[in-house]
Amino acid sequence: MKQRSLLLWLVLLLTHISYGQSHEIHILAANDMHANIDAFPQFAAIADSLRTLYPSLLVFSAGDNRTGNAISDKYEISSYPMVALMNQVGFNASALGNHEFDVNSLPPLMGLSNFTYICANALPSEESGLHIVPTQVFDVEGLKIGVIGIIQVNTQGRPDTHPDNVKDVKFSLPMNTIAKYKDFSQQCDATILLSHLGYEDDVKMAKEFPWIDLIIGGHTHFQLTEDEPLHNGVLITQNKNALQSVTHITLTLKNGRITNKKAEYIKVKNTTQKNRLVEAMVQYFNKNPYFERIIAEAAVPFTHKDELTFLMCDAFLEEGTGDISIINNGGVRLDSIAAGTITMGEVLSMDPFNNLAVKMYLTGEEILKLLTTYSRGSLYHLPRVGGIICEVTVDKDDQYKDRLKRVKLMTLDGQEFDLEKTYKVITNSYLASLCKPFLNKDYESLHIHTADMLINYLKKQKTISPTKIERLKIKEE
Repeated sequence: MKQRSLLLWLVLLLTHISYGQSHEIHILAANDMHANIDAFPQFAAIADSLRTLYPSLLVFSAGDNRTGNAISDKYEISSYPMVALMNQVGFNASALGNHEFDVNSLPPLMGLSNFTYICANALPSEESGLHIVPTQVFDVEGLKIGVIGIIQVNTQGRPDTHPDNVKDVKFSLPMNTIAKYKDFSQQCDATILLSHLGYEDDVKMAKEFPWIDLIIGGHTHFQLTEDEPLHNGVLITQNKNALQSVTHITLTLKNGRITNKKAEYIKVKNTTQKNRLVEAMVQYFNKNPYFERIIAEAAVPFTHKDELTFLMCDAFLEEGTGDISIINNGGVRLDSIAAGTITMGEVLSMDPFNNLAVKMYLTGEEILKLLTTYSRGSLYHLPRVGGIICEVTVDKDDQYKDRLKRVKLMTLDGQEFDLEKTYKVITNSYLASLCKPFLNKDYESLHIHTADMLINYLKKQKTISPTKIERLKIKEE
């Protein structure tokens, strides 16, 4: 009897000591990696260093792992190099980003992934072949870390991808979905939202659901800093795209509650160490002569993404023999190219989506409606144009100078644009499919992929430079 009492006393004592101790949860988070496999040797070294210090390290992605690098995008199973590298680094889970649905290779990729895809508002049919869970609980030294995944849904009820890519998946609204998981959070020691919504929507989530402890965000490529305040008590993190930075997050728990939340942003390119095995894998994937073929020469650098977008607009105009060309800003995935040779790999990284070129016949009024409706009041989302000038007025009080107040169209010589005239517009099948519902206009395929159209144009030009015409004029008011 005395022995049993002593044993019970020891158990209670150990429980009390454990309960009073602080516990740290360490997380390495990336978002919008967009198949930048060349950054993986350094990224893997960061993971190795943290895992040496914190063996229970969790590694998460907030989605958009793929699309943007031809080496990965054009692999036999599209994006397999990214999955192989994520497996080697030791990812635990990934949210679904809108670009996860590109090129329809997600089902086989999921079968090759050693990590879980988490998304609470994606409801795939049995025919889709997609293996998605809404939540997952990770055991970290006896603590339950609950993770909920969420993906952005546009006004047409789906993520920003071609409608054909998600025909076997239904999506629920993010806010309505997350509201159902408060009970789930109460069963966990910490609750994480792995979010591919974008920064502003993450802030709204934090305001509405303070029971979320941490939001690991993506989609809008915002580089947050360690000075980012808590939002309604919720820590929000996000990095720029293409593995420019990653986040080391520390959650401190004591007596059953979180007492501290900390985010440290690490610049990947500044990391001097490399994981040699991962480096060898990257070298293997990069060894492809097809992507080294020279297509054209850049006389000077293209230093801004808009310069490349306008280059593509010119290719659409000439190869499609159109009056006006329109390209969604997200349709170009490179931010710059250096002076000198332009390779097949760079061209396919600039336009990795396998979209078809299409033509539409629109009045000037319909073109203006397309631009203003598609932009959703954001300069970033405003499509870029060829054959005309787009003059926009942004809100000078907006922190990011992104909020649109007015959009005006002009001819290339600065004259008034005829809104009643009908024009032959060349664009891509993705943008045309999204605009069809509100324009009520059909489009016709030109039976050529937009990347091939760009390749043909560059081969004819041989040497290129950024356009000297100011296609996008920005005023503040």
